[in-house]
Amino acid sequence: MKLRFSADLRSLVTVLVYFALTAYLWIEPPDNLWLLGGLWIVVAIFSFLGAVITHNTIHAPVFTSRKANRVLQVILSLTYGSPVSSFVPGHNLSHHKFTQTPRDVMRTTKVRHEHNLINMLEFVPRVGIAIMKNDAVYTGAMRTKHRAWFRQMQIEKYTVLAVTVVLALLDWRKCLAFWVAPHLYAAWGIIGMNYLQHDGCDQEHPYNHSRNFVGRVVNFITFNNGYHGMHHKTPGLHWSLLPAAHIKHIRPYLDPRLDEPNMMAYLIRTFVYPGRRRTFDGKIVLLPPEIVDENWIPNPEETPEDLGAIAGA
Repeated sequence: MKLRFSADLRSLVTVLVYFALTAYLWIEPPDNLWLLGGLWIVVAIFSFLGAVITHNTIHAPVFTSRKANRVLQVILSLTYGSPVSSFVPGHNLSHHKFTQTPRDVMRTTKVRHEHNLINMLEFVPRVGIAIMKNDAVYTGAMRTKHRAWFRQMQIEKYTVLAVTVVLALLDWRKCLAFWVAPHLYAAWGIIGMNYLQHDGCDQEHPYNHSRNFVGRVVNFITFNNGYHGMHHKTPGLHWSLLPAAHIKHIRPYLDPRLDEPNMMAYLIRTFVYPGRRRTFDGKIVLLPPEIVDENWIPNPEETPEDLGAIAGA
């Protein structure tokens, strides 16, 4: 099994660490509550990183072998509790192609409060439900339109379900605490990032449509997912190449206020104090009329690059 990019060795090690930590908590959870809580937080973070790696994988497959990529997708599905293939309708074909429009099921204008903390609390469950509805419609259509994708989706979904059922039968309390709860945190994190990266930006501008977090630490931890503008410009570009590409292709044309050097400072400013919903240039966010999601089923033959990645190409 040959890696397409050697940097993905770190992705694979991260996945192994997640499973090792989860197994340790299951087999021998510490009696000390502080240590137990600390380990749970670490496992939840690694589950979230599994979702980040999943996001990277659907855009740029890890292995040169299609079969190896399909197996990896099943493994990654277990790291954050959802089928990897479900990223296709909600992320690749909805968010990337129709950012912040009625066809984007993850658009931030779904929440409409003045305070960002309230918006975030509503955004994740509301978008999560919309994604599940969209996934169900898309999956039903792909049963006959794209059988390879549908088959892979079913394998991933039922593998996650089977493992969850077995763990629940063994010990439902441990299953909820060490398996389900970290997965819920991972889902919250990967969906919530969309609010951070797009709310208050200019969706009509060729560069100012996304907020970038350019700090070295956060990008090392999240596999350069802070460089969101460049990712939208070239979704298939491998994550290890994003920093250099951002400097060359995005930064010269981007409003500098959309390059956030410190993510923690941004989070405090956005959700704690002053915590008001504002555009990147300090204006009040003017929301369009509230609308419902547009139902759509894209023709998979028109998007081979998006479906090819998820099929392990």
